[in-house]
Amino acid sequence: MTETAHRTRGPVRRWLADHPGDVVDVFVYVVVLNLAVEYFPTVISETFTLSLLTALLLKVALEAVIRLKSAILDRRRAATRRTARAAALVALWVVAAGSKLVVLWLVDLVFGDDVSLGGFVPVTVLVVCLLLSRAGVRRLLGERAG
Repeated sequence: MTETAHRTRGPVRRWLADHPGDVVDVFVYVVVLNLAVEYFPTVISETFTLSLLTALLLKVALEAVIRLKSAILDRRRAATRRTARAAALVALWVVAAGSKLVVLWLVDLVFGDDVSLGGFVPVTVLVVCLLLSRAGVRRLLGERAG
């Protein structure tokens, strides 16, 4: 793409062109979320549009969690004392468990009763499936899974 063509695009189109992996992630999340809606009665999305918007919300939330976990792991690797390494592990556990509760809260806050991801266990299974599917598709497309 030429520099002139890149500058003439709007900011959203420019961002989409620069981040194709993130766009693919959202589509993967929509597919996985709709499969969960179809096969698990506790996972509810009233419309496809809500599924798409939920996938966008999950993408943003999970990216934040992944970055936070990465930062905690970097601190753990850099720690020289056992107590600092142990504190990092506790923080990692809190983020891993707490992130599921935050996702449930965000979905409830944004979508109310129109979308439900079940409870802690169903949302945990859903998040694991989302991240595994994302990694699998990225690997299939020849991109770095992280």
